[in-house]
Amino acid sequence: MTMRAIVIHAPHDLRIEDRASPGAPGAGEVRVAVARGGICGSDLHYYHHGGFGNVRLREPMALGHEVAGVVEAVGPGVAGLGPGDKVAVNPSRPCGDCAYCREGLRNQCAEMRFNGSAMRFPHEQGLFQALLTVPATQAVRLAPGTDLAQAACAEPLAVCLHAVRRAGRLLGARVLVSGAGPIGCLMALAATRAGAQEVIVTDLAAAPLAIARALGVSRTINLATDPGGLEKLAAGKGTVDCLFECSGAPAAFASALALVRPQGRLMLVGLGAEVSLPLAAPVTKELQIAGSFRFDAEFALAADLIDRGAVDLAPLITHSLPAARAAEAFEIASDRSRAMKVQLDFTTD
Repeated sequence: MTMRAIVIHAPHDLRIEDRASPGAPGAGEVRVAVARGGICGSDLHYYHHGGFGNVRLREPMALGHEVAGVVEAVGPGVAGLGPGDKVAVNPSRPCGDCAYCREGLRNQCAEMRFNGSAMRFPHEQGLFQALLTVPATQAVRLAPGTDLAQAACAEPLAVCLHAVRRAGRLLGARVLVSGAGPIGCLMALAATRAGAQEVIVTDLAAAPLAIARALGVSRTINLATDPGGLEKLAAGKGTVDCLFECSGAPAAFASALALVRPQGRLMLVGLGAEVSLPLAAPVTKELQIAGSFRFDAEFALAADLIDRGAVDLAPLITHSLPAARAAEAFEIASDRSRAMKVQLDFTTD
């Protein structure tokens, strides 16, 4: 038997292929029928450029690492999951045995396997496949009524929950999020849940800022139409307690240093071009600058928040197309003027 997979061969060479369906799951494994898969920024890098930085495609690779679906079968020794259960699938598989894993830094695992990544060779195949066999520990059980479209957003939400954890106490803080893409919007939501008194989101486009407001952000600044919109926030030595830089844009990083108040925090979440670090502001204002990368236990927390309805991510999902129209979906996802989170639906033709 065969199944459908969304496979990248080279830039703009995305193919819908038939691959052999996985057999019966082995010990400790589950077979999942994928229902929804979200297109991520890294998927778009593979689609347009064949990779990013030093990471390059060296063989065909199924894309995708944001999926949710329904368990079809379970292998020997699996407890707590059964056929028919809805699940969110965690794409991150740390080894559990390297020095970083033993220190509790599992997101920094030296032998990390992450679905849909060309960092290793052979590549780690992605989750845009109609059927998957994964370790049962990677499948987080959901309630029967949970929306699988929202559940497929557990991975990017986990990224933002990890960044909030790295940032420390946000209760009563003024937070600014630079960049209103999917991560930026979810970052604002996560900061609000962490008790921030004010969350401000900036971007250069109106459409993503409208979605940020639909997710509950009370204040947005369009820097294209209001280039002086940050001036009041930069008053004195800066007025922002914690700034999450999610755009990866060098210009955004430079302006962030002026906005963060003395002993404030600058969290780097977005990946972009290499930038030089001006030393005067970080030294004289005693700024805390830290990065945040992927997630670990936060995936289960993200899935739980979605499962309980504690967050409503529906405004984030702007498009859903059948998996058979994957190339069209990737083109739509590349257009920030009309798309935020584009998903593939594996349940329809």
